[in-house]
Formats: sequence, structure tokens, C-alpha cells
Amino acid sequence: MTESSPFEIVNSAGSSGILLLCDHATNIVPEAVNGGDLGLPPADMGRHIAYDLGARGVTLELARLLDAPAVLSRFSRLVIDPNRGEDDPTLVMRLYDGTIIPANRHITEAEKARRLAAYHRPYHHAVTAEIDRMLAEGRTPALVAIHSFTPRLVGRVPRPWHVGILWHHDGRIALPLMERLRQEPDLCIGDNEPYTGQLEGDSMSRHGTGRGLAHVLIELRHDLIETEADQRLWAARLAPMLSEVVGTLEDKPAQ
Repeated sequence: MTESSPFEIVNSAGSSGILLLCDHATNIVPEAVNGGDLGLPPADMGRHIAYDLGARGVTLELARLLDAPAVLSRFSRLVIDPNRGEDDPTLVMRLYDGTIIPANRHITEAEKARRLAAYHRPYHHAVTAEIDRMLAEGRTPALVAIHSFTPRLVGRVPRPWHVGILWHHDGRIALPLMERLRQEPDLCIGDNEPYTGQLEGDSMSRHGTGRGLAHVLIELRHDLIETEADQRLWAARLAPMLSEVVGTLEDKPAQ
């Protein structure tokens, strides 16, 4: 990884059968994108529209606790969204949660293609390379993507969920993980809430469904993981559940 790399790989030598992904890990705007400035004030770049607050810290702590490799993005979702297919109309957002993104408002097809080549594709190539490496070592990776969501969108009602589990065709991890989380009396768990996991072309569709690998996307409400201490606590809470669920995958057929 270099300072300008669009991805970060952590603990590549980890022994776990889990591969962690963090698609929206940072709010970095590379210098090559409008001089490193999307035209938004710092307050907006610090909001959920620019990245998933707390998700990177949870991912890094999970990588440590599980001894798992992790691939994390190093560019803002507003530059280009790695959790969208290349033909998705929301790949580059012009308006997000009531905020106009000035540098994206009149983006050309040429600039969109450049961002695809410079950021989106290298990130996914890195994920593919980690999967291939684990398979070559005789381990079939289970993919776990860590995201976070805002407690409330502008003008909308508060979201009650503490954790959302997103999934589509393959419930090998999602279903038992939700069952385990629902045993926790202090948690409200969303099944494909606050977003749907049924999004063709997203990261889990591309690397999980597309390759027949068990996978799940975990959404944590970001007010619960604002501090490093909270991020460590949530990683410590999730790690044994993920180990337990993924440990039973050999007994379940691919879906």
C-alpha cells in the first residue's frame, strides 16, 4: 500500500477463514479528484454521506480478534462507491441525504470512467486477489463486510435498529447470525434493514454470490461505534458470534 493507494490490506497472513471487507472505510478525496476537494465543507465530509463512521475501527479490531485478513477502501464513497456495480446509477452520487455534491453535480462520463479505473476497480481487484490467495492456501473464505448507518436520515423518522443484517440469495451466515443476535436482550436487529441486501452488482453480489462464497453484510448504527472504545466493544461482541457461525459452514451446502 502507498499513500495514494485506493485500498488497504491488513493482516494478510491471518489464519482465519474469514475475509473482512470495509467498502466505506474513509472519507479521503484523492488529490486527482478535483484537487482533493469535492466542494463540501468539512462538516459534510465528516457525515455518513462521505463514509461509514466507525466501520474502519470495527473492521481493524475484528481482524485482530479473529486473526482475519481485511481489505479496506481508501477513498470516499462520494468519489465513487465501491459497494455499487459499475452500471449502477448511484455509483457517483450527485445528491445524498439532502446534500448536493458540487464536484459530482456535472460529472462527465470520462471522469466517471477515470474514477472507475483509478479507485473502484483496483479495490475490487485487491478483494479478488485476497480471495484467490486464500483459496490457493486451501481455505474457502467466508466474506464479512462491515458497514455503518446513520441513526436518522434528513426528514425521516429515527431508525430503531442497532444492527442490520443484509443478505440476498445466500443465508448461510446471515440467518444464524440474526438468530444469535436476537438472543441479546438489548438489541433490535434488522433483517435487510435499514437497507436491502438484494442489490445486484454490489460487493457481496460480486465477490460472494458471483463466486459461490458464503457472505454477509453487517450494518452497525454509527452512534453506537463513534469512539475507539465503542468500536472495540462491538468487535468483541461480534467476533465470537462470527466464529461460531462460520465454524458451522462446512455442514451447509452452497446456495
